[in-house]
Amino acid sequence: MALTHVFFDIGGVLGTNGWDREQRSHALQKFSIEDEDFEHRHHQVVGEFETGAMSLEEYLDVTVFYTPRLFSREDFELYMLSLSEPNPYALEIVKHIAAAGRVRLMTMNNESAVLNVYRIERFGLKNLFTAFLSSCWLGLRKPQRMFFERGLAIAQAEAGSSLLVDDREQNLAPAATIGMHTIHYKNPESLAKELSQYGVL
Repeated sequence: MALTHVFFDIGGVLGTNGWDREQRSHALQKFSIEDEDFEHRHHQVVGEFETGAMSLEEYLDVTVFYTPRLFSREDFELYMLSLSEPNPYALEIVKHIAAAGRVRLMTMNNESAVLNVYRIERFGLKNLFTAFLSSCWLGLRKPQRMFFERGLAIAQAEAGSSLLVDDREQNLAPAATIGMHTIHYKNPESLAKELSQYGVL
């Protein structure tokens, strides 16, 4: 069956991760926040944060501003956003797919709402993708199988005619289980080669 939909992860593929371990580590170092306590608090609420059940303000209340700080909430939030950088090589590949017009392009990603909206704008994704199937709006996170089933239902896409590009194998496995084609993203060169083999590039 010919592919009709290609779904891209954002963090780790189209750009840097939004608020993963590396980004959190940079922020903790910059603002001199104790790592172990923060990570404990983060893991208590990250599920709610990334599925839209907790706002950024609530998240920071739990993880950072539960005690007086020498820096402002605005400074911390702006720094969180500043850590997001696009991957121009991967984005160039997506632009070629979009221009070819053979498939519908959508994202499937885990992200909190504020960061997701910022990154969609920062990376210029609105001009490339027709829909953003994000955990903050689906109320589910990868690698839950229901995330992919719900995403395909919203897209009105058949699993067998859909392809997922993701940098994490644990996210690819449940997608493959329900019949989706998958590409494990490693670098732009290998991505372009594999997409060409699928006939979408």
